Amino acid sequence: MTATYEQRGRHDGREQEEGDGEAAYTARTQEYCARILELLLPHRRPAGEQGHDSHPPEECFAEQLAQIRYFVARREPVLLTLPAFPCKSPNPAKVVGHLPDLGELLSLRFLDDLCAAIDAVYPPGARLLICSDGHVFGDLIRVPDAHIDAYGKALRDMIDANGLRHIDTFGLDQVYEGHTYDEKRVLLEKDFAQSVEELRAEVRAGGPALGHYRGTIRFLVEDTADWTGSKAQLQRECRGRAYGVLRRSRAWSELIAHHYRQTVRLSIHPQACGSAKFGIALLEAADNWLTPWHAVVVQTGADRFRLMKRHEAERVGIPAGPSWRPSHYIASELFGVAS
Repeated sequence: MTATYEQRGRHDGREQEEGDGEAAYTARTQEYCARILELLLPHRRPAGEQGHDSHPPEECFAEQLAQIRYFVARREPVLLTLPAFPCKSPNPAKVVGHLPDLGELLSLRFLDDLCAAIDAVYPPGARLLICSDGHVFGDLIRVPDAHIDAYGKALRDMIDANGLRHIDTFGLDQVYEGHTYDEKRVLLEKDFAQSVEELRAEVRAGGPALGHYRGTIRFLVEDTADWTGSKAQLQRECRGRAYGVLRRSRAWSELIAHHYRQTVRLSIHPQACGSAKFGIALLEAADNWLTPWHAVVVQTGADRFRLMKRHEAERVGIPAGPSWRPSHYIASELFGVAS
């Protein structure tokens, strides 16, 4: 079963506002859209060094405003989709174990708070659907399906235990019923993937596709912990897998669009001005590509947290939580200890 959403508030809100006339209703719709976009902008993850201040919102974020307006014009809850939270990196130099930790929890709280902030300015509210993509490319990133299942269950338990009422999840386990994960990946490619030749041509042409391709290669190289060959051989091997990851990731986006035809499309990847997706940063990090599932959290202040790779965190912090699986690290300076 896929997550479904009641279109609450549509009739009540419309009946209340129609007394003000169509012009007033249209003006209120524009105001709601602008307020929702304003809540998203501070958390934007731009491509390169771009910021949102150099472009008028109606130009740079026309796609997002149109996506938001679909719901607001109908006075329906805004549905945001985010392909993310796949599984932990298989490299122990980057993460601690294969289960979610404080990085995921802080990110989920942030996303739930963001939806609550939308609730405060737009009465029908908002919901977020996390479209977990771990099973989509688990074989390509060398993570067992059993680990991805355990990560997903722990993530859902985390959402429930912390009362994060705005968030639901959707994954490959909820489609193509009756098939194994390997069979589901084949069906996903058959139904929604572009050809390898088309993707290669797009990457060769440069632009965002090339940036995503290079970023994927980088992650695959970093996530390979047991390579015995040369670095050049590893780079070549990861270049081949990167096309597979990108191809399936795009196919997953198409499948999501098939199941949820109208959404506000978020992405954990940096996105350029004018993109159909809005790149969103979950936590503070020096690296624009770093995510909680490729890193650990280091507490650097009373209420400040930063993503770092585990080997970096161990140089500046002290592990916190059970000795067998720390949930995060605390900067040594907070204990008055020289790092």
